[in-house]
Amino acid sequence: MQIDNLVDIIRLPFRKEKELYSSLYSIIGFYPRNISYYRLALMHKSAARLMAKGERNINNERLEFLGDAVLGSVIGDIVYRHFENKREGFLTTTRSKLVQRDTLNKISREMGLDQLIVSRGKAHTHNNNMGGNAFEALVGAIYLDRGYHACMRFIEKSVLAHVLNIDNMAYKELNFKSKLLEWSQRHKVNVEFKLLSQTRDYNNSPKFSYQVLVEGVEGCEGEGYTKKESQQIASKLTMQRIRKEPQFLDKILAAKSERLRNEEQQPVQATDDEFDFSEVSVKINTTKEDIVTAAEAAAYEK
Repeated sequence: MQIDNLVDIIRLPFRKEKELYSSLYSIIGFYPRNISYYRLALMHKSAARLMAKGERNINNERLEFLGDAVLGSVIGDIVYRHFENKREGFLTTTRSKLVQRDTLNKISREMGLDQLIVSRGKAHTHNNNMGGNAFEALVGAIYLDRGYHACMRFIEKSVLAHVLNIDNMAYKELNFKSKLLEWSQRHKVNVEFKLLSQTRDYNNSPKFSYQVLVEGVEGCEGEGYTKKESQQIASKLTMQRIRKEPQFLDKILAAKSERLRNEEQQPVQATDDEFDFSEVSVKINTTKEDIVTAAEAAAYEK
């Protein structure tokens, strides 16, 4: 690898795209052999070029497909070797955290890859996955250019060594809404998500604001570019309040006790079990006086 890089460094002044070669080197740690793969990996569909005869668009979607498969295999390999004594469920969850779209978007952003993406118009919006998709396409380009082991080295040395900490990611809780709902079921309290507002930002991207209500007690608010994101933020902050503020938890439990008292005081409604509807005949004629209800018929039969 070092000899290859030395040769590429010597060739660099004679390259037509010296800036792209240098930018990619700072990201992936080596110079591309076939720059066309990487150029294609950075081509978003919004800026796709037509072939000479207009047969199909040229963009990074096919490389994204390939990179997704290679990345899943590489991450699975790394997670399997890193956590020697962990079970399949833990390994699967950890791999999912490392390859989920938010994580890939973060990698692309922190490595500077998103600055190299070729796109048009309003492709750069907050709630799109253009950076993460380009990262997968980049992995696909590395695979075609250098092979599987080069992808492995790139993920280990450039991503996990500098951008992500695999241990922190493995034990990081990401689904705060699920945790909140699990807590509510365990303690038999009611949880609701109240939509406070739905607006758009300066890029015309939708924004949502949700608030958590626990037994009717107002919890925290969360704002995000998707409903899921805003509810996750609100859930995370509310869980933190429950753990750190005894007064907040006391207020929730008091509201729960009040609800249970009200439910006990409500009159008991007759249930279907109290009637034998199999022996009930309902007579319906044209006049109101001749209509016999099921309950009346049951009493008459007795």
